[in-house]
Amino acid sequence: MAQDKVFSEKKELIEPFTFNEQVVRVFDDMICRSVPLYRENIRRQAQLAARFYKAGTVVYDLGCSNGNTGLNICHEMDQAPFSMVGVDNSAPMLGAYRQRLEGHFRAKDVTLILDDVRSVPLENASVVIVNLTLQFLPREDRKELVRKIYEALQPGGIFLLTEKIIHEEPLLDGLQQEFYYRFKKENGYSQLEISQKREALENVLIPDTLDEHFERLRSCGFKKMDVWMKWFNFASLICLKENGP
Repeated sequence: MAQDKVFSEKKELIEPFTFNEQVVRVFDDMICRSVPLYRENIRRQAQLAARFYKAGTVVYDLGCSNGNTGLNICHEMDQAPFSMVGVDNSAPMLGAYRQRLEGHFRAKDVTLILDDVRSVPLENASVVIVNLTLQFLPREDRKELVRKIYEALQPGGIFLLTEKIIHEEPLLDGLQQEFYYRFKKENGYSQLEISQKREALENVLIPDTLDEHFERLRSCGFKKMDVWMKWFNFASLICLKENGP
């Protein structure tokens, strides 16, 4: 695993953050050192996907990156027939994912699509996963994507959502930020790296509050929802589409 040094040297101009080749090369190190409980998160999501998958339906991984979640799902499904579609708008990310699938015994069950998650038709899903992706979309487009997900899900299907969040109470929001930057320092990031990446993500990653997420989900039809994992300013939600009208 290559070490993340993307922001280790002083930059005269901080470009907006993108998932380019430089980031993709160090992505696993970057995300494990930047997202609390990341490995636990994708492991349990894969188990939930296997638990709720229905034969003849599709698993969608929207914003699939380099395949960490998808490959965990392949492992959990073992030899059971299934179909998964991964979507990402970063060609380098999908290139890394395709390399990992070469020779994999479940490669034929995974379809990768280079596109914007907002543009891809969704249908006949029993599981939809959106990890740290909604936050990169314009706020005005988020509800429409959630609505598409709800409509694509079969009754009894699940929507798994993980996002960086903010808190509506300034004191609690500040506390979350304080401990998040502490987490990054404990994982070896310097103050320069933290501040430069924060600047690169400004106006690129725009988080919602948990209440905003729940309000959006309810307005799109979800009634059964829960936060199954939370760490300060990161939260993972499970949303169940009910059987019947």
